[in-house]
Amino acid sequence: MSIETPRSSTSPTSDAGPAQSAAASGDIEIAHADYSPRLHNADLAPVAKRTWKVYDIFAMWMQDIHSITVYTFAASLFFMGLNGIQVFIALAVSVLIIWGLMNLSGLAGQRTGVPFPVLARSSFGIWGANVPALIRATIAVIYYGILTYLGSTGIQIALLRLNFGFFEPLTKPQFLGLHALGWICFALMWTIQLLVVRRGMEAIRKFQDWAGPAVWIVMFVLMVWMIIKAGGNISFDLSPHQAHGWALTHGMVAAIALNVSFFATFLVNFADFGRLAPDAKTVVRGNFFGLPVNFILFAIVSVTVTSASITVFGEAITDPVELIQKTDSTTAILIGALVFVIATIGINIVADFISCAYDFANLAPKQITFFRGGLIAAVLSVLPLPWHLYNNPESIAYFVGGLGAFLGPLFGVLITDFWIIKRGHVDVDELYTESPTGKYHYLRGFNPRALIATVVATVPAAILALVPAFSGWAAFSWAIGAGIAAVVHTAISWPQRTPAPAATNSENAA
Repeated sequence: MSIETPRSSTSPTSDAGPAQSAAASGDIEIAHADYSPRLHNADLAPVAKRTWKVYDIFAMWMQDIHSITVYTFAASLFFMGLNGIQVFIALAVSVLIIWGLMNLSGLAGQRTGVPFPVLARSSFGIWGANVPALIRATIAVIYYGILTYLGSTGIQIALLRLNFGFFEPLTKPQFLGLHALGWICFALMWTIQLLVVRRGMEAIRKFQDWAGPAVWIVMFVLMVWMIIKAGGNISFDLSPHQAHGWALTHGMVAAIALNVSFFATFLVNFADFGRLAPDAKTVVRGNFFGLPVNFILFAIVSVTVTSASITVFGEAITDPVELIQKTDSTTAILIGALVFVIATIGINIVADFISCAYDFANLAPKQITFFRGGLIAAVLSVLPLPWHLYNNPESIAYFVGGLGAFLGPLFGVLITDFWIIKRGHVDVDELYTESPTGKYHYLRGFNPRALIATVVATVPAAILALVPAFSGWAAFSWAIGAGIAAVVHTAISWPQRTPAPAATNSENAA
């Protein structure tokens, strides 16, 4: 498998602001003269200088995994009727599946050097790519708001613990469901995140390289402290009712499917990160240490702390913030709140801001740069009043269910199109041309086959995820959607399959 690399050019780019700084840093390739300004800017261009090493990808996964959501998710599997060994088997199997699928997504980005919405043009068409990009961006905007709110609660905890006297009165008045201190902390968290990403992907890489390990250290210290407090009385059988027979089998498979769909967002747009790696080995190895190794270890820490909380506090506490608040030490609360804020900033930037930045930039590259796209997402994230969404379990349940139902089909189309239909052979220059004779123009810029496969797969997946009568199958909505989309898209696109290309001299040299 191979790609046609983009032609070199010395023509300058006219982008300003963050895009200009990104290009000036040497990370982004200069625009080719034939690239359409409606499809290209410095941030969407093929990457030229690939600076992300194995550790950078590993640190990125630490940022994503070391979060309250993963902590709570891992602990919650024990309440599905599974014992400790069964949960760890389910986690190990699922994270190996995730590792394999993430490699397919990341290597597509590494081979082409383009971000997800640009890569999607080869599957959905140069204009049709905005469909998967906007679906991914919508989900990211909602998550961005929720995580910004969660991070702001850490700031709020620290301020109230310091007890300067003037913070407590700010918790009384309410405006749109949030008191004054809540609004102040939310605005502060919102601003901090924008300051981190203001200088682009290189600044993000440097931030996550130290932030991910910092969270690990605090979580490990928390685990040791809880084990000591529990006097070593730790049991990994947290479920009050052990499942047997078919219920056990269903629980195990459901746990595997849930964990895979938990990473549904990253599976779609991991090309955004894979493209920054210098070679395929870097992607595969970084993913290995960041996913199977890191995820299983973090799950062990999460479950150990949750189990110890039963002995120490008389109940299973799956929220680390609540756990930290129960300590008697002001220092521990302040450090815990600080690390929680750092972890939330990290996951929000990696999982949500970056995707939105590229996805919105893809809509109007001439007007929207990477930072402007992220800024649009940050503004939009406030509109749903994310604290209402987070505090409404029914809304969260439907949102998470819809997550897999809509992202699974996108992943199925994108991966089969790149690896099976096109055999990993993408003409990068053609991704930036709006010529009617272009390879990825299809029908007026849209690929009907990809859209048909997406719709055909999304309908049953959404029904399984959102209709209460099919609740027993909801955990499998992502897998079913991805599978149906992959089969349908492959079947109706097979006649247009790209022949296996013969290597050219330039490709051999590369």
